[in-house]
Amino acid sequence: MAQFFKAKPNKTKQLSAKLSLTVTQLDHLGAGIAQHNGKVVFIPGALPGEKVTVQLTEQKKKYAKAKLIGIDEKTPNRAKAKCPHYQQCGGCDLQHLSIDAQRQHKQAALTNLMSKLAVDVEDGILTEPVVSEDWHYRRRARLATLFNKKSKMLELGFRAANSNNIVQIKQCDVLAKSLSNLITPFTALLNQLHAKTTLGHVELTEAENGVFAVLRITKALKESDSQLLIEFAKAQKIHLLTQDNEGQLQSLFVADEPPADVITENHIRLPFYRLAEGQVQCQFSPGNFVQVNADINQKMVAQAIEWLAPKENERILDLFCGVGNFSLPLALQAADVVGVEGVPEMVAQANQNAKENQLNNIHFYHADLSADLSEASWLGQIDKLLLDPARAGAYESLQWLSKMKPAKVVYVSCNPASLARDSQVLIEQGYQLSKLTMLDMFPQTHHIEAMALFETR
Repeated sequence: MAQFFKAKPNKTKQLSAKLSLTVTQLDHLGAGIAQHNGKVVFIPGALPGEKVTVQLTEQKKKYAKAKLIGIDEKTPNRAKAKCPHYQQCGGCDLQHLSIDAQRQHKQAALTNLMSKLAVDVEDGILTEPVVSEDWHYRRRARLATLFNKKSKMLELGFRAANSNNIVQIKQCDVLAKSLSNLITPFTALLNQLHAKTTLGHVELTEAENGVFAVLRITKALKESDSQLLIEFAKAQKIHLLTQDNEGQLQSLFVADEPPADVITENHIRLPFYRLAEGQVQCQFSPGNFVQVNADINQKMVAQAIEWLAPKENERILDLFCGVGNFSLPLALQAADVVGVEGVPEMVAQANQNAKENQLNNIHFYHADLSADLSEASWLGQIDKLLLDPARAGAYESLQWLSKMKPAKVVYVSCNPASLARDSQVLIEQGYQLSKLTMLDMFPQTHHIEAMALFETR
């Protein structure tokens, strides 16, 4: 007799009966933590000190995940979410926690991870957090587009939580006001275009030289569409560019002609920001990574330079240097600065920035910093080292510490877990943790950034 396979129900994904639990703490991703039948239960949206009603949505051997059904007893730290798109948009996931409590949580999560995975954060090491405004702090955002075939309308917004779906928005309270105010009129404009079914994302940037909008296009625009876009940019007083499938930029409208602006060889005006109390101008292109919180970035760069304490006769290495965010200000004070970056386009922009700022004591190189660096011409003994890696961290680069031998290392991190892991390498190589700071780059979210200073023992 033939036998047929019959899939068993996936018990790990089945909803449990409703449970009443007490939340004791937050994890480093901002989810509430409770205990049930000897397991840790993670509950997004729940806060320490609260009694909540939940349903388990996923069960593993040592932990479970739960869906928050109701809050039976609230903590005084619970705040009313400001954004109407909260819990739909995948962005600001800690709006339900007061800002002071958010920062306390981030400080605690950072020190706990460091103590658990690397080294105890002793008294005097943890410094005051670097903070900024709670709202309207983002100077840059990428808005996704989706053509709704049912409504025949183009939707503009952000990705939904844990989904590729788009939440259509009219405003965003963490964006700079100049950018948030563009969302509704931009949506209306795009829906007037013949090309609305084929448009890609919209990138908005607030820079020192105005507001920039870059529209991703997949096909050449009709003349009538280009004219509508130009009229919109003129009315809104913004710089407007398009970017095609090959990444080529075309300037449709330039809002003004300030003499301090830099025009590239193909006559494209690009955004820039200033550092070191206006002494340095840092230009960047769409797609280049830049820190989105301008105020925190200014304070972060200043603190990194203070911790490194560069001197005129020193050689300083800046790994993962981007377009020169740290390298350019460092070059004002050190004899020789070397910046290394893995993205060729950003290396080219960094070199252009050095030229425009008339900094002759800085040199930028392209290199895969996760690869074998033994033959790199720039690798050698240095006085001080600055690291600003992506979320994956700088583990591979730190394997060359014995060849670099810096007296000080400043590590800027957007992922405390990789910072803690890499700290072990530094400690094993004879360094000690001298200072640690939480950088609140993204208020209203669970994201934690940090800066650590390591010095030779």
